[in-house]
Amino acid sequence: MSSKRHSILPPISQPGPKPPVQFSSTITIADSAILTGTNPITIATESVIHPRAKIESSGGRITIGRRCVVHERVTLGAIGNSSSSQRPNNVTGGGETAVTLADYVTVEVGASIEAGDTYIGEGTTVGVGSKVGAGAVVGKHCTLTPHTHIRAGSSVPDFTVVYSNGMRRTDKRGVAELKNKGVARQIDVLRRMIPSNPSKFM
Repeated sequence: MSSKRHSILPPISQPGPKPPVQFSSTITIADSAILTGTNPITIATESVIHPRAKIESSGGRITIGRRCVVHERVTLGAIGNSSSSQRPNNVTGGGETAVTLADYVTVEVGASIEAGDTYIGEGTTVGVGSKVGAGAVVGKHCTLTPHTHIRAGSSVPDFTVVYSNGMRRTDKRGVAELKNKGVARQIDVLRRMIPSNPSKFM
């Protein structure tokens, strides 16, 4: 019996156009992931895309850094109702970039990150069912706990823990390097569990 991990949910068909992609040769991407849109999607070294994750590039290019983990039923590049005027001044790209995940970002099950120059910093975890609005900038090594909502155009400083009730605190544990090592170990396991089929998306 295969030890590979398959989604228990029914299969889904590819909606919309097939976007141009640039993949590292070391990524793991499930056959049942959904990539759609017209702008480029780039996935860097050793990142993992779970079954049924959706990456939507109709709102701009999507860039996923090294050793990121995008879990099942995540949507990257979701088109929300957020106005472009809500984007912070320090974000550039003129609407050409939908979402950027820096290195070692984990986006957990069912989370949504809207298109619109939205940026998630290195080592940050976006918790289960969370939503990050268009143009939001989340700093390095932040933790968005499950079902947190980050408003469009807002910013979250480095090393911030954000709770679903809106409360925030600074994470002073100094465990960023340990967390990154934990992500690397998790990826080693996931690469053995998830059947990968990058050629499907080329």
